[in-house]
Amino acid sequence: MAGGSIINDELKKLIGTSTDPVIFKVEEGAIQRYAQAIGDPNPMFNDVGYARKSKYGRIICPPGFLGWPVNPTAYDPLKLAASIIMAGAPLMVLDAGVEYEFFETVGAGDILTFTAKIAEMTEKETKSGKMLVTTIEMTWINQNGDVAVRGKSSVINR
Repeated sequence: MAGGSIINDELKKLIGTSTDPVIFKVEEGAIQRYAQAIGDPNPMFNDVGYARKSKYGRIICPPGFLGWPVNPTAYDPLKLAASIIMAGAPLMVLDAGVEYEFFETVGAGDILTFTAKIAEMTEKETKSGKMLVTTIEMTWINQNGDVAVRGKSSVINR
């Protein structure tokens, strides 16, 4: 690894690898608890009566909350990161951020299907050595078959 690329053949094979679909259920009480936990008093996230009178007719999710997996053991957000390490990436892992793009309003009663895939791997040279930057694309599709949310997560291995 000292002089060569840290992106070996095993890592290259992971590009395009997807997770199995995971079902997420969006529940009214979970939305309210999340909004309270982040200190957001918006009545669209907290007040059922207020939200029912809105154009959405229900409590909606604050950005960043998309429900809970119906089968928590099926949802392993670290599975792709673990596969990267098992394929030879450096062991030190850093979350380099997430960005979301919202297409549909997500709210109480929605059922979302989540998938993630390794979209890209790039190598960066820093003062302290090489690092691997992996981009993971995530998609949440609602019960109507519409893409509700897309996200990109970056993970750094050093």
